[in-house]
Amino acid sequence: MHSDAQSLLSFVVSRKGKDSASSIFAAIVETKGTHEPHLVFNALMNVYTDYGFVSDAIQCFRLVRKYGFKVPYHSCGYLLDHLMKSNSSSAAWAFYSEILICGFPPNVYTFNILMHKFCKENKIKEAQLIFDEIRRSGLCPTVVSFNTLITGYCRMGNLEEGFRLKKVMTELRIFPDVFTYSVLINGLCKDSRLDEANKLFEEMCERGLLPNGVTFTSLIDGHCKKGRMNIAMDIYQKMLGKGVKPDLITYNTLINGLCKVGDLVEARRLVDEMGRKGLKPDKFTYTTLIDGCCKEGDLESAIEIRKGMVSQGIELDNVAFTALISGLSREGRADDAERTLREMSRSGMSPDDATYTMVMDAFCRKGDVKMGFKLLREMQNNGRSPGVVTYNVLLTALCRHGQMKNAKVLLDAMLNLGVMPDDITYNILLEGHCKHGDPEEFDKLRSEKGLVSDFASYNTIINEYSKNAKNRQKR
Repeated sequence: MHSDAQSLLSFVVSRKGKDSASSIFAAIVETKGTHEPHLVFNALMNVYTDYGFVSDAIQCFRLVRKYGFKVPYHSCGYLLDHLMKSNSSSAAWAFYSEILICGFPPNVYTFNILMHKFCKENKIKEAQLIFDEIRRSGLCPTVVSFNTLITGYCRMGNLEEGFRLKKVMTELRIFPDVFTYSVLINGLCKDSRLDEANKLFEEMCERGLLPNGVTFTSLIDGHCKKGRMNIAMDIYQKMLGKGVKPDLITYNTLINGLCKVGDLVEARRLVDEMGRKGLKPDKFTYTTLIDGCCKEGDLESAIEIRKGMVSQGIELDNVAFTALISGLSREGRADDAERTLREMSRSGMSPDDATYTMVMDAFCRKGDVKMGFKLLREMQNNGRSPGVVTYNVLLTALCRHGQMKNAKVLLDAMLNLGVMPDDITYNILLEGHCKHGDPEEFDKLRSEKGLVSDFASYNTIINEYSKNAKNRQKR
């Protein structure tokens, strides 16, 4: 009547609650109402585990050992499973170590799961200890054991240890599989060791292993990041030749690399190819294309792509909005840039200082300094503290229009807010005073504000003196 017995124990535990293991255990021992106490303790441990009273379940196990009863291995395994599903890897390993000492049958699968959990938490030393325990327990690590630990080391950037383990695998006649090679190739690519990655890829193919999509994508990504698009595209063709289907990540990686080197035609071709293969471009695909088009000055294409996103219900993200605002500002389309800035804010995103400054610069370049100052006030009202780059944009506009008094007022405001002028600030003001003011007035300003001359400023002064000298000679 195991079910009835467990129900009764469940009732008792529900009444007694947490931290009741000692008292319930003592009561059971005292009654001596069974010839098979290990079955009762097995049920009691299960009940505590089901209630989530882990410390009670462990206490029950320890009391069983203390009083010399038969260890209930079934309930120990049940509790271990519960611990491994929880977030406490350390508690699971501590309990597993404890029950192994009592003769609990070791299992490579359990060791592997615990290693995996520690590796995910970047606790590589603990994972290594578990790996070493596999052989001490009389078992042989499997390819999964090695792959788990190699992945952990590669994630931590310790590729040398990963390769050492690969060598140990071979010595034990446990042959590396596709996963082993993929992890190591990915690690090499992330470390920019592309020649070694290519060599390992060739070794993999020579051993008759078919690289999977992850392997190919890792190599493609490594070469894309280095701008080696010809090699990346060659690997892509090899991928197709071996019958491995590229996924969305592969395409996005290639499209991003192509956009970075300005090859928008090939990037658009790949997007079309994706569609033919039944893959839908996602937010990253569209954002990458928008950014690429804007950087190449192809604003019309960027706007068309943006329309495509909207028609498919894909919302623009921070990167896409910033790219569009940057492109529009660079092309002098200040009103459109401001409209996009407003749309970005309405979408719940907060434009950063650089994005605001780009729009300010676009207005200032078209002579609308008033709008530039309006955006400055807006930044400040939103709790932002614009930096020297933002103020330099406004100073440039004021000096360009000969508003030297206003430039001095803005400089004072900067200093009062703790924004320190830089070399560019100095040169903006110097050039403005040389063209529209009095250089001597600038010398006075420089000494008051503690501005320091640099190479560019000396060139400006020399040019101004040369111009004045030529004018005097003409007269």
